[in-house]
Amino acid sequence: HPGWDIAGATDGGYLMAMTAQAVLAETGRTDPVTMTAHYLEPARPGPVVVEVQTLRSGRHRTAAAARLLSGEGRLLLSSLAVAGEQASTSEQAAPLVSDGTPPSLPPLERCALVEPTQGFPPPFMGRVRLRLHPDDAGIFAGRPSGTALIRGWFALGEQEPLSSTAVLLAADSFPPPVFNADLPVSWTPTVELTVHVRARPVGVWLACAFRTRFVSGGYLEVDGEQWDSTGRLVALSRQLALVPRG
Repeated sequence: HPGWDIAGATDGGYLMAMTAQAVLAETGRTDPVTMTAHYLEPARPGPVVVEVQTLRSGRHRTAAAARLLSGEGRLLLSSLAVAGEQASTSEQAAPLVSDGTPPSLPPLERCALVEPTQGFPPPFMGRVRLRLHPDDAGIFAGRPSGTALIRGWFALGEQEPLSSTAVLLAADSFPPPVFNADLPVSWTPTVELTVHVRARPVGVWLACAFRTRFVSGGYLEVDGEQWDSTGRLVALSRQLALVPRG
C-alpha cells in the first residue's frame, strides 16, 4: 500500500512481514522462528505476489523459501524462513541463560513521538507508533548524539496487540543508528535482514534498541533487540545496509 515508503522505496520490514504472512499461510504454522531476506530491487506501491516453497517439514518446524515479486514479475525479495509454534513470553519458563536486560527507556510520555514530515522522518514512520529516547532523538533537529545508537518504544497502533510477525516489521522501523554518528541523513538501503523470533510478544509496546559498531567498505550493520511488556526478549535482528550518501 502507499505510505509505507522511505524515499520512495517500500520499507524492508514491511516487505518481510508481508512475506512471512504468506509463509505461515502456506505452511500452516503460527509464528516465524527465523527469517532472512535479501532485497534485490526497490519495491513500489502496487500488487505483489509471494511464491512459497516448503523445503522440509518436521514435527515442530517447517523450513520454506519465499520470493516476493511485483505485479510485473520483478523479483524484489528472496527469503529463507523457519516457521513453528511460539509460546508467548507469559507462557514461557524462565530463561536458562540471560546476559542482557531491556533498554533503559523513560516512560512513553517522556519519549519523543516520531511524526513524519515532507522530508525527514519519512511517511513510513507515520504508519507505526515510535517514541524515541530523548537522548537519541536529536537527529530530527540536526543534533546527533555522537553514538550510533537508537532506543525507543514501538507499537502498531494505540491499542493494537502485537504479534510475532509485528517484530519483523519493528526490526526495520527505526531511524538508522548511524544518523546519530553524524553520517548523512539519507536513504540507507537494506541489503539483507535477519530476524530471530524468540517468543510471541505480550502487550502493545516493544522496548527496542538498535546499534551500529562498524561502518566500512561501503556497508554497515544494525544489531537490534526487542523486549515486550513482560520484560522478556522477543526478537534479535541483524541488518546489512549500504552507507547513506550525502
